[in-house]
This record gives sequence, structure tokens and C-alpha cells, in this order.
Amino acid sequence: MSAVNDTKLNSAVFFLTGIPGKEDVHLWISIPFCLMYVISIVGNSVILFIIKTDPSLHEPMYIFLSMLAITDLALSITSMPTILGMFLFNSREISLDACFAQVFFIHFLKCIESSVLLLMAFDRFTAICNPLRYVSILTLPRIGKMGLVCVLRGVALILPLPFLLRRFRYCRANVLSHCYCLNQDVMKMACSDIRVNSIYGLSVSAFTVWLDSMLIFLSYVMILKTVLSITSHAECLRALNTCVSHLCAVLLFYTPMIGLSMLHRFGEGSSLLLQIPLGYIHVLVPPVMNPIVYSVKSKHLRARIIRVFIK
Repeated sequence: MSAVNDTKLNSAVFFLTGIPGKEDVHLWISIPFCLMYVISIVGNSVILFIIKTDPSLHEPMYIFLSMLAITDLALSITSMPTILGMFLFNSREISLDACFAQVFFIHFLKCIESSVLLLMAFDRFTAICNPLRYVSILTLPRIGKMGLVCVLRGVALILPLPFLLRRFRYCRANVLSHCYCLNQDVMKMACSDIRVNSIYGLSVSAFTVWLDSMLIFLSYVMILKTVLSITSHAECLRALNTCVSHLCAVLLFYTPMIGLSMLHRFGEGSSLLLQIPLGYIHVLVPPVMNPIVYSVKSKHLRARIIRVFIK
């Protein structure tokens, strides 16, 4: 009898949430989301095309940028279909398996993006603090190995998440907080003890987001120390200007991600007015803004893009 009851209680779907109280204008809200999706796909695709076709951009900084663009493209493709389905067609249901798959890909791609931002910080650190050895340190084979390590780290850390979620029974309302599936959101729907998942999730965050952000911070401390030792004011500004794009990407990525993670884990009574915008910013804004920021700040990239579109 207990087994029968468990089967009845175990829901087969989760329900996605748009913007509570604004259901009547979801169709209008979908317009900016569609625009962001198009900008993300087109912007990152253009950057990849320009870097691939222009041999003068086959340098470490632009190779790392292409890694970031690939990650952002994949993140948009992974998260946007359920978001647009929710706002355009009121498609709220998502199966458990589809949700677990989305959990893996979103967290995996976020882990990859964090790793790439760390590699880009290392690139800036080497270029400014050790410019004479820049070319010998960041060789193409070594960059390829760095990218492979990023992927392997992401797989090793994130792959257990969907399997840990699959072992639970889900017998509550199963209404998620967002239009997509996140590990910390899904595990709250379980009717079992989630301490193992919570501890593992915190450990993953510690070994990815917190560790990477700390190393990025330390790299910029060393960069600032080196730049301040430069006697020429113009050279000092030129060196700092090469870091602006990366700093913007770091802030766009880590600020909403850390804020949302803290709200889900420790902000039980936090306002939805804060949680919902952070949820969308955390997934949608970096893929949209990164190509724009780099296109505006990089003279070489901007010139190539203008030349392509003028032709």
C-alpha cells in the first residue's frame, strides 16, 4: 500500500513559472526575450565567424574570446526554448528527465564560462605582468589543453547533479521559481532529505564560482600592482584599457550568479521581486552583453566587424 501511495505522489512533471501576477502580459514580455535571443545568437556567431576567418585574430586573447562565445551560444540554446515556450505559448510543463538534462547543461555551461573567464584573466595577467614570455607561455597547444581541462572539470563536477536529483520522490506542487531548471531550485521540490545534494552543490560552487572568482581577483591585484609601477601615465592607461572588457564580463557573470545562489540557499523569505530578475539576468544577460562589450572595446574586432557588414 505504501508503494502505491508513493507512486501516486511521485509527480511526472515540473511546472515552470513566468512572472507571477503578469500572466496577462506574458505575450508582450516575450518580445524583449525574443530580441535578446536573436542578439545573443547573432552577436556570438558573428564574433566566432570573424575570429575564424581573420588570421590576424588567431591570438590567445581572441581564442579565449571564441571559447566564451561558444559557451554563451550553447547557454542561450539550452535555456531560451523553455523561457520562450513559457511566455509565448504558456507551456509550463517540463518532464523530470528534460528538467534534469537542462540542470546538467545550464550548470555545466556556467562552469565552463567561469573557467574561460579565469583563463582570460590569466591571459591578461601574462600579457601585462610577463609580456616577454607571453607568446612562449600561451602557445596554441597549451591553450587547447587548457580548454580541454575546463571541459573535463565541468563534466566531472556537474555530471553527478542530475543523478543525485533522480533518486528523490517529488510529491509537492513542483512549481519551480523560474522558466528553466536549476539544481538548487529543483532539489527544494523533493520530499526527501536533501542534505547530500545541498552539501554537494555548495562544494561544486566552492570549486568553481568561488575559487575562480578568487583567482581572478588575485590576478587583478597583481595586474594593478604591475600597472601602478609603470612610470608612463599613457602606458598605464593603455594596459588597464585592455582589461576593461574582461572586467565587464566578469561582473556580468559573477554578480547575478552569486546573488541568485545565495538567495536560493539561504534566503528562504527573500522577495520574488529580487529573485525573479536575478534569475533572468543570470542566464540571459551575459550571452547578450559579452559580444557587445567586446565588439565596442576591441578596436581590432570592431574594425573587422564593420568591414564585414560594409562589404
